Amino acid sequence: MFADISGSTRLFEVLGDATARITIAKTLVLLTKVIHAYNGVVIKTIGDEVMCTFSTANDSADAAVEMQETLEDANEMRDADAPEIKIRVGMHYGPALLEDGDVFGDAVNVAARMAAQAKGGQIITTKSTVDLLEPTMRASTRFVDRAPIKGKEKAIEIFEIIWQAEDVTRMVTSMIQDPPKAQDTSLQVSYGGKTITLNQKRSGLIMGRSQACDLPINEKLASRQHVRIEMRRTKFFIIDQSTNGTHVRMDHTEDAFLRREEMHISASGALSLGRSFIENPTEIVSFVLEPA
Repeated sequence: MFADISGSTRLFEVLGDATARITIAKTLVLLTKVIHAYNGVVIKTIGDEVMCTFSTANDSADAAVEMQETLEDANEMRDADAPEIKIRVGMHYGPALLEDGDVFGDAVNVAARMAAQAKGGQIITTKSTVDLLEPTMRASTRFVDRAPIKGKEKAIEIFEIIWQAEDVTRMVTSMIQDPPKAQDTSLQVSYGGKTITLNQKRSGLIMGRSQACDLPINEKLASRQHVRIEMRRTKFFIIDQSTNGTHVRMDHTEDAFLRREEMHISASGALSLGRSFIENPTEIVSFVLEPA
C-alpha cells in the first residue's frame, strides 16, 4: 500500500516551509499508528508518502479506511484557516521480494500505479485484490475503470473502496405490499440523556464518533458515522457501516456482532459501538421497541 498526502505543494505555499514540514510529519505519524494497529509494516516514508505492507488484503483495506477516517477527524479539529489534509491511497495484493528492508516486485509497482490513479480522499485498488476481501468489505467497493498499466499486457480493472457513509448506496428490496399504518411500531433510541423516537414521522438516525451524528457516541473505537437505524415500512433495522463493528444485545436472544451488515430489531435491547459487551463497555446505546 502507498498513501501520500494530496496537494502537499499547496501546504508549503499556505503554511510556509517549516509549518508544512511539521504538518506532514504529524500526518505520517497518524498513518503509521493506523498501519501498526492493523498488523502492517512501514517499509519507508518518501517525503509526503508512506509505503507499507500487510499480510492480508483485508488488513490492508481496513487500515486504508481507518487512515481516511482518522484524517477526517483530524481535519474537523484543525483551525478554521488551516488547509484540509487529504491522502490518496493505492494498494494491490500479491507476492513481493524483501531485500535490505525494502520491497520490490510487480505487486509493488501495481500498488504505486493505483495510488497514482487515486484522488485525495480515495482508496483505489485492483479487482484481483477486491476478490480477496471479505464479503462485507467487498460490498463497499465499486468499479471505476478498466485502464492500461505500464508493464502489463492487458488492462487492469480498477476499483474504489467506499469509506464515507454518505457515498455507500444500499439497495433494499421488500416483498411486503401492505402500506404502513399510521399507528404502527415506534423505536426509542437513547444515549447520554438524549432520546430519539423513530416512527412514521422520523424514519432514521445515525450514530458515531462525529459530533455531526444524530447521536454522537463518546467511544474511541467508534467510526465517525458508525451505525444507522432505519425504519422500513413497519420494521426497524440496524445497519453497521463501521471499521470495528457493532455489538447488539436484544431481549431473549443471543448477542450478535455486525460488521458492514444489517439486522432486524425484533425486541428492545442495547448497542455497543466497536467494543464487545464482554469488555463491560460504558458507552451503551439503549433502544426500546414499542409495538402498535
